[in-house]
Amino acid sequence: MPLDALCLSGVIHELNTALAGARADKIYQPGRDEVILALRTQNAGNVRLLLSANPARPRLHLTTLPLENPERPPMFCMLLRKHLSGARLLALEQAPLERVALLRFEALNELGDRVERKLVLEAISHKTNLILLDGEGRILDCIRHVGADLTSAPRVLQPGMFYRLPPGVNKANPLILDRAALEELLAAAPAEAQADRWLLDTFGGLSPLVCRELAHRAGGSTDVRLNVLGPEGRGRLLDQLEKLRETVTAGQYAPVLISMEGRPRDFTFLNAGQYEAAAQVDRWPAFSPMLDTFFEQRERQDRVKQKGQDLIKSVTSARDRTARKIANQEKELAATRDRDRLRRLGDILTSNFYQMEKGMARLRVQDFYDPEGREIEIRLDPLLTPQQNAAKYYKDYNRAKKAEEMLTIQLEKGRRELDYLNSVLETISLAEGERDLAEIRQELTDTGYLRRPAKARDRGKRTVSKPMEFRSTSGLRISVGKNNSQNDLLTCKLAGKGDIWFHTQKIHGSHVILWTEGDQPDLQSLNEAAVLAAWFSQARDSSKVPVDYTPVRYVKKPGGARPGMVIYTTYETAQVTPDGELAKRLRVK
Repeated sequence: MPLDALCLSGVIHELNTALAGARADKIYQPGRDEVILALRTQNAGNVRLLLSANPARPRLHLTTLPLENPERPPMFCMLLRKHLSGARLLALEQAPLERVALLRFEALNELGDRVERKLVLEAISHKTNLILLDGEGRILDCIRHVGADLTSAPRVLQPGMFYRLPPGVNKANPLILDRAALEELLAAAPAEAQADRWLLDTFGGLSPLVCRELAHRAGGSTDVRLNVLGPEGRGRLLDQLEKLRETVTAGQYAPVLISMEGRPRDFTFLNAGQYEAAAQVDRWPAFSPMLDTFFEQRERQDRVKQKGQDLIKSVTSARDRTARKIANQEKELAATRDRDRLRRLGDILTSNFYQMEKGMARLRVQDFYDPEGREIEIRLDPLLTPQQNAAKYYKDYNRAKKAEEMLTIQLEKGRRELDYLNSVLETISLAEGERDLAEIRQELTDTGYLRRPAKARDRGKRTVSKPMEFRSTSGLRISVGKNNSQNDLLTCKLAGKGDIWFHTQKIHGSHVILWTEGDQPDLQSLNEAAVLAAWFSQARDSSKVPVDYTPVRYVKKPGGARPGMVIYTTYETAQVTPDGELAKRLRVK
C-alpha cells in the first residue's frame, strides 16, 4: 500500500526523535528513484536514511538493507553531495495532512557561510518526486522535471523555479475538528452510504485500511452502512474519530504489519482488528524496521527486473527454445522404438520375392512372425524393384537405430542445457545489484548465449562480485554463491577438502560452503547452513526441503560441464524448512 498521510506523520515523528542533530556524512543514489543519506547521530550512531521516490512505493525510513551503488553516481546524487555533505539535519516536517515530507538542513556554501537547504519528498503515488531547494525555496534540481505542458496542475518543477506544494484535496481535516463539527458532517451524510466510503470521501489523510478499521470498530463490519449503525453506532464512529485524533496528536502510534499466508500484505499505524483470523497482525516497535521488512522483497524483485530485464528475456527465450527442442526430440525418439517392425517387414519381403513384381503398391502375405500366422499387408514403392523395397525397410530400420543413439545423446545434452538455463534464472532472482547482474551477463557471454560487447574497451572487462557471507550461531563462517560463477569459485577453488558443501537435492539453488577451519562442525551450524541452502533455492516457499551435504572432497566438476554444474558422492541428506528470518539474522553486513 502507499504510505498514507497519517502513517507518514508517524514515520516523521519517529525520525525526528532518532535523528536529532544528525549530520549527513555520505550520500548515495543506488537506484534511479532512491537516495540514501548516511547520517551520524548523537544517540543512534551511524544510520542510513532511505528516501524512495518510486511511484509504486514512495516512502522514507531508516534502512539496514545492503543496497549496491552504481560505479558512477548520477548527476542528482552529485548535486546532493555538493549541497548536503556535512550538513546538519535541523528537522523533518510534513505539509498538513499531505504525503509530503520536508527535511531542513543547515549547510555551508562555497564561501563558508551557513545556509539552509531543504530536501522535499513528495510521496504522492504517480506524482512522486524528490526535490532539492535552496534557502529561498527555489528549486536547485529534482529527480523528475515537470513542465507546464506535462501536467494538468499549474505547477512547474524545474531548476530555478520557486517550489510550491502540490494542490491539496478538498476534504475535511479530522485532526482539527471538534465533536460538534464531526456530528454536523455525519448528519449531512447519505443514510445509505457505507461508513468506510463516507470516511474516505469526507476526511483527508485516511487510507482505505484505516477507514475500514474505524467502520469495523463502530459497527462490527468493514462494509456496514450508516443507516444500519443507528444512533449508538454513529456515536461509536464519532468516538473512534476522536480517538484517532488523540492518537496522532499525542504521537502514540502503533506500527503493525499485516501478513497473509506468511507474506506481508499491508501496514498501518494502529491495531487492525478487521481481519480477525484471516490475517496475522504483528506489532512492531518502530516504523523503520517494519517498512524495511515490508518492502525488502518487492524492492529487490523490482530492481532485478528493471536492471536485468535483458538477461531474463534472453535466458527465458533460450530456455523455452531448448524445451521445445527436447519435446520434439522425445517424439522422434518414441517413433524409433517401433523400428523392429521395419526389420520384420524387410524379412517378410525377402522371403516373398517370388510373389512380387515391379510396379506393385501393396503385397498381402502371411506374417511368419505372428504366432497365429495371420496375413499382413505391406506397402511397396511401385518405382522400386522387390529387392530395393526390402532394402528400403532395412535402411529405415538402421536409420531408426542410429537415430535412437543420437537422440539419446542429444536429449541428455538438451536436458543438461535446460537444467543450466533454469539455474541461471534462479541466480538472476538472487542478484542484489548491478555487479551480480554483470557477472551473470559475463557468464552468459562466455557460454555463448549473449554477444560480446561491441566496444573494444568493454571486451576485456571482467566483473567480480562477492558471495553472500553469514556467521552461524556458534561463529562458523558460511558462504553462499549468488550465481554459477560464484558457485564454481566457492566449491572448486576456495573451499578446502574438509569444508562442508550443501545443495538442495535435485532443486536449483546456491552452493553453500560451511568453513570448518579443520575442526568438526557443530550440529547447529550444520543445520543453519542447510537452512540457508534451502532458502536460497527454488524451494524457499516449501517445507521439509531435502538438502544434500558432504565434504568438498566428494564434489567434482566434470570436464566440459556448464558453470555451477557438479557431481557428488558419499553424501547425507537433511530435511529442513527455509527460514528467511534466520538468513537475515546470520547475514554479515
